Amino acid sequence: MGRYVFRLPDVGEGIAEVEVVNWHVAPGATVAEDDPLVDVMTDKATVELPSPRAGKVLSTTGNPGDKIRVGSELVVLEVEGAGEAPAQERSAPPPPAVATKPAKQSEAPAPKPQPIERPAEPVAKAPPGEKPLASPAVRHRAYQLGIPLQFVAGTGPAGRILHADLDSYVASGGRAAPATRAPREAVEEIKIIGLRRRIAERMQESKRHIPHYSYVEELDVTELEELRTHLNTQHAEDRPRLTLLPFLVAALVRAVPKFPQVNAQFDDEAGIVRRHAALHVGIATQTTQGLMVPVVRHAETLDLWQTAAEVARLSTATRDGKATRDELTGSTITITSLGALGGIVSTPVINRPEVAIVGVNRIVERPVVRGGQIVVRKMMNLSSSFDHRVVDGWDAAQFIQELKRLLEQPATLFIA
Repeated sequence: MGRYVFRLPDVGEGIAEVEVVNWHVAPGATVAEDDPLVDVMTDKATVELPSPRAGKVLSTTGNPGDKIRVGSELVVLEVEGAGEAPAQERSAPPPPAVATKPAKQSEAPAPKPQPIERPAEPVAKAPPGEKPLASPAVRHRAYQLGIPLQFVAGTGPAGRILHADLDSYVASGGRAAPATRAPREAVEEIKIIGLRRRIAERMQESKRHIPHYSYVEELDVTELEELRTHLNTQHAEDRPRLTLLPFLVAALVRAVPKFPQVNAQFDDEAGIVRRHAALHVGIATQTTQGLMVPVVRHAETLDLWQTAAEVARLSTATRDGKATRDELTGSTITITSLGALGGIVSTPVINRPEVAIVGVNRIVERPVVRGGQIVVRKMMNLSSSFDHRVVDGWDAAQFIQELKRLLEQPATLFIA
């Protein structure tokens, strides 16, 4: 038998360290070659590391949330034959597989409801409809104790209820009204690790480095929704269902060449802005692990239905934890939408190193004035944020106005 030390490999991103997310094995476990050992988090995704050898696990390094440097001892195996791997084998990266697996979290048990004791119904001491006499302090104390003052006999002048009368009421068997709800005392502590911690770090970096400002504009999307409904009805059997997103991507394809400064990435350390001719649209997607941003690449080459199909494919792969590293990186501008939960206004955080993000709020029907008449229209807000170091306020406003013009007159999306 030999002793094999599996060291953390370079997973191909040039990173110096990773975060341990979840162990699949523990000391004493027997593993076959290529069995999963551990999930680790890089800057981009969760990577599952397989066992390079069959054997018995002697020890593991790091708990979920700990960071391990590349080249450090990760797992020690007891194996048949030769033990320690040669240097070139230790440094070779295993085939990475993206996974997004939730960390196990403990839930504190909810407090058990307490039985309620109800005393015999007391006899009212004050005449019906007459407000009992009591000072504000007595009333406040009675309220805290849950004592109905109309059932308390007052011994003060003119039958005024005193503090001593409250004490007598309780001592004689009149009880304070029991609380109908038990207080909640449980505190749940959740360690922020894995993807959730990476999201927190990225959001913090974005807000720390980028001077955000937001611009909100109202759109009348009545004609756009009529067109979308018509196209979905006409092609229900042979084409993907269209949501609002493919139309917004089509509007970006039209607008971005006029405003290249919004379709860019800012390397603030090098002091370089890279304006991209290609439109790689990030689609902010909520998963059980948190927010991720798969990328529709070269959106300028896709029609409405191709865009719809690609958005649906990427969203499903991302939520299932099967999106590849390439599918989760490289966006040049991002769209974020909460659908029916989109609210009226939002202030989205830019997906660094991008310089712009377009936020979609929910569509609502409401009365508006058109041609001197009040009519019901479908209205929606775009709430977008920009990096003020790169995109001036005037340019951002003009860019959003161009999107508004295109979406309010959807036929212009298809005119060369």
